[in-house]
Amino acid sequence: MNLSTRQTALLLAVLTTTTDAFAPSRSATATFRAIVTSPKFGIVPKVPLRSAPVLKSADTDDEEIERLKSMAAKLRSEAANLEASQKQQIADAAERAFRKFDTNQDGEISLAELKAGLEKNLKMELSETRVKMLMHDFDKTGDGTLKLEEFVTVEQFRNKLDALARDEKAQALQAKRAAQQEEEASKFLQARLDMINDRAPTTQDKLISVLPYLFPLLDGLQFARFLVLENPDNPISGIIALSYALYRSIPFGGFIAFFALSFLSGNPTINRLIRYNMQQAIFLDIALFFPGLIAAVFSIVG
Repeated sequence: MNLSTRQTALLLAVLTTTTDAFAPSRSATATFRAIVTSPKFGIVPKVPLRSAPVLKSADTDDEEIERLKSMAAKLRSEAANLEASQKQQIADAAERAFRKFDTNQDGEISLAELKAGLEKNLKMELSETRVKMLMHDFDKTGDGTLKLEEFVTVEQFRNKLDALARDEKAQALQAKRAAQQEEEASKFLQARLDMINDRAPTTQDKLISVLPYLFPLLDGLQFARFLVLENPDNPISGIIALSYALYRSIPFGGFIAFFALSFLSGNPTINRLIRYNMQQAIFLDIALFFPGLIAAVFSIVG
């Protein structure tokens, strides 16, 4: 049996207002109250709940959106007015500066007037080249003068001059780096040139330049054996014979001499005359190879 809260309260009131004869004891009343208010009996005392937030209606949401739109439109209007005011202030400042720069009041500013006005306002000397660059940047018509609609504020001229100065510094730094690279390349080339010994040969160089020809001379003695054999008492023949014997006693002496001369002839620190004679000696020795080859073929055939 499920009773409502009101029914339970009425039932308790009836039980507590009966006569003494029929009234139950306090313990019975408490027991009954515990029973009827227990979850098993189905009567649970009502617990106060937190008040739920009141939801806005659709009309209230629309009003809020319209209010926000109105505020946004107002802010945009104020920003536009502020921007227009700033532009007007800049235009007024440019016009005042134009009147000061236009000393002859002809309605346009020449290169000389621009230079004089900037030097007076910026308290600095300007080269004619920089002033020409400024004129070129702001002269939209290209007639060599600035009209009122082409003129800007002194601060804008200052900013442009600062930008030009930064560009010039960057170009100067780049040119300096290029000059350093060219100088390093020139020093390297000069060092290479210093390594190449193209100077006039000294007496010592001339004597040394004769020695490479001993290589083809010794290889060619096989074709002049009769000169040595027929002149045994000649000291020159003896020296040549001894040199030839020593040369032949070295294993692979011809190959060693050939590669040694080839390597040394490419050394630029050796005097040019010596290097030239080394190369000539190599060519002569190569030329002697063919007579030797022909003689070997004839000896085999014969």
